[in-house]
Amino acid sequence: MGKVLIVDDDSSMRYSLNRMLEGQGLLVSSAKNGTEALERFFAENPDLVIMDIKMPGQSGLDVLKQIKERDPKALIILMTAFGTTETAIEAMKFGAFDYILKPFDIPEMRGLVERALGVSVMMKKMVSYPDRPEAEVTGEAIVGSSPAMQPIYKMIGQVAPTGVTVLLRGESGTGKELVARAIYHHSGRADKPFLPVNCAAIPETLLESELFGHEKGAFTGALTRRIGKFEQCNGGTLFLDEIGDMTPATQAKILRVLQDQQFERLGGAERITVDVRLIVATNKDLEKAMRDGSFRQDLYYRLKVVTLHLPPLRERPEDIPELVRYFLQRFAPQINRNVKDIAPRALEKLMRHRWPGNVRELENGVQRALVVAKGNTLLAEDFFLEGLEPEISGPQEQMDFEERLQLLMEPVFKELAEHSKRSLDADLMSAVEKILIKRALREKKGNQVQAAILLGISRNTLRSKIERYRIKKDVAITEGEE
Repeated sequence: MGKVLIVDDDSSMRYSLNRMLEGQGLLVSSAKNGTEALERFFAENPDLVIMDIKMPGQSGLDVLKQIKERDPKALIILMTAFGTTETAIEAMKFGAFDYILKPFDIPEMRGLVERALGVSVMMKKMVSYPDRPEAEVTGEAIVGSSPAMQPIYKMIGQVAPTGVTVLLRGESGTGKELVARAIYHHSGRADKPFLPVNCAAIPETLLESELFGHEKGAFTGALTRRIGKFEQCNGGTLFLDEIGDMTPATQAKILRVLQDQQFERLGGAERITVDVRLIVATNKDLEKAMRDGSFRQDLYYRLKVVTLHLPPLRERPEDIPELVRYFLQRFAPQINRNVKDIAPRALEKLMRHRWPGNVRELENGVQRALVVAKGNTLLAEDFFLEGLEPEISGPQEQMDFEERLQLLMEPVFKELAEHSKRSLDADLMSAVEKILIKRALREKKGNQVQAAILLGISRNTLRSKIERYRIKKDVAITEGEE
């Protein structure tokens, strides 16, 4: 839940914003002047500040400067009347996230707050990866121990401290944004802003203005000067997603920034110098785009100082069990579900899917399964996967039994490894047997008859083993019916 600080000397404005933001499920506090705002900011560490510029005593601009001196990553939206627009533009140079004119449109303010809080999460939540496990407690990680992922982890560690431009390539949903954030969090600019821009989500006519800003009168509707993302992000890291969708004019300006860190605002002649690290991403074939003339060859070679290719999920299926358990641990508490495991057959179903939407599709699939799950284990029927081939049956099922058994045993061997760590003299065969019995009982919801059939043993044998291993404490067991 995001925390927002409202700063305005107008009590009615504070009240209105408070109601609106609390209606969005946010935690809200307020201050009526600059001095109180500074006290609350440093005491509460909010994710976002919404502040009026014109206030008695310290102005919003004064407060902005003091906050930014202590916390360069602080996100501040300024509110201003038409008469003080130029002041708001100056505030953008000092690092304000954006400004909005009074009286403002409620949906516009809501959208601005949502974008700002999204950026706040990106800057504050460190992304961990296996070579850097210290950030795991933050709740976001690049997951997977397959051979295909090892070069990615090594390159993140090597490139993060250097400051060079990085080109991330891969299909949609492979985790390019997470990798960009991991590079940022482990770089020397981690205490400076990180701003993401989705080039495909902004109309072509507005993208150049969004990145580089514009002067008053630069085009129809340009009523005031606008500060672009490059100026806002001075000293920090700018992440340009879907860079393959840029127009040739915008590509030319990006090239100039990469060459000499300079540009002009749209419609302006003033040369602006910035210090910005660029991380870019695309799922397009840039080589083909160069051949057909839609992407500049000189820009391509400037961008690919270091290139990371993120493999699609279908090329690293061995990471699926690990990813599923990561998503379970992350999302189950968020939606108040006591689901801690996934049934072997459900895991097998996921392993058979091609995952055209990659890790993002798997993440969404696990969240949906958590919502519809009826017990504390995700079952195969809890997952709806579009385009999944029919269940294998008949002779083919026997032919693939060894492969299917490998999938079934994967979670068992993970638990076995933990068991062995705790006891050097562990009876591993007994440990395997105990885990298999517990898994079978959970799969059959504690029904002994059905679990015995699944294991291929008699119910009496199963009963004796339940007693031997004292499994009743761990699994709700029922006698079942023949």
